[in-house]
Amino acid sequence: MGGGQRRGMMVAYQELYRSGELKERMARTRAILKDCQLCPRRCRVDRLSGETGMCRVASEAVVSSYGPHFGEEAPLVGHHGSGTIFFTYCNLRCMFCQNYSISQLGEGRIATKGEMAKMMLTLQERGCHNINLVTPTHVVPHILEALEIAAGLGLSIPVVYNCGGYESVETLELLDGIVDIYMPDMKYSDERNARRFSGVKDYPAVNHAAVKEMHRQVGDLQIDERGVARRGLLIRHLVLPNGIAGTEGVVRFIAEEISPDTYLNVMAQYYPARYAFKIPALSRPLRREEFLEAVNLAREHGLERLDGVRSRSLAT
Repeated sequence: MGGGQRRGMMVAYQELYRSGELKERMARTRAILKDCQLCPRRCRVDRLSGETGMCRVASEAVVSSYGPHFGEEAPLVGHHGSGTIFFTYCNLRCMFCQNYSISQLGEGRIATKGEMAKMMLTLQERGCHNINLVTPTHVVPHILEALEIAAGLGLSIPVVYNCGGYESVETLELLDGIVDIYMPDMKYSDERNARRFSGVKDYPAVNHAAVKEMHRQVGDLQIDERGVARRGLLIRHLVLPNGIAGTEGVVRFIAEEISPDTYLNVMAQYYPARYAFKIPALSRPLRREEFLEAVNLAREHGLERLDGVRSRSLAT
């Protein structure tokens, strides 16, 4: 048993594996690739025949890297790290993406389901507290195929769904009872900014529906006596310069329509990347006062479970 797992704890997917339901969900998500509607873009391409849509991934997943990660939120990192698997490409087109070499330029290599299962088991053996699936939206079927193998070989640590928040409720419903911890972004409260800077329509409405479904499945974040997350919802909100992210709208929605006990990471680490240098509103780092204003807005709306954010790197 890996250092990240405590005896007597049951993770969400184990029961479904034992009942055969995990295999059934795997087959159902795989079938969606024939006329792909995994995400709200609904490209409707036949990925099983090699066609690609906005995510640029066909029938095989592409992985950039994997390993213990100590830069994630404290409840995920614990003492032994979060076991991250970084998937290549994304269903968003954020003009300021700090990982654009992975999400947009395609840095990575094809990984079979067996190889991904081995990654998961290796991370558990190294003591990681969870399997942290980074940008998983477009490769859900591939992940379930790997998870089905890994569960049969003894995988028993929580699965984290670490996504951009532009998710299909129908796909999320197929993950009910499989994902232990959801960690979505809530990037914008203004649809126009989402369209302009991330290339998606209806982001706030789609994002709100997705986060509600995630919370319905797993509830507020549960943390054990070691300070390690076991199950629940953890939301990330990256504060952007000049109020572009619409922080007040985001925190109001969380407080009023999700839960005042939501664990929220108000993120301060924005800096201009990718195309942001060419966009005047995004061409500078975040200022300290902008970040502090965002934190204060969260607190004013009753949100107190705020992750400790390193603000010392902010411009003054």
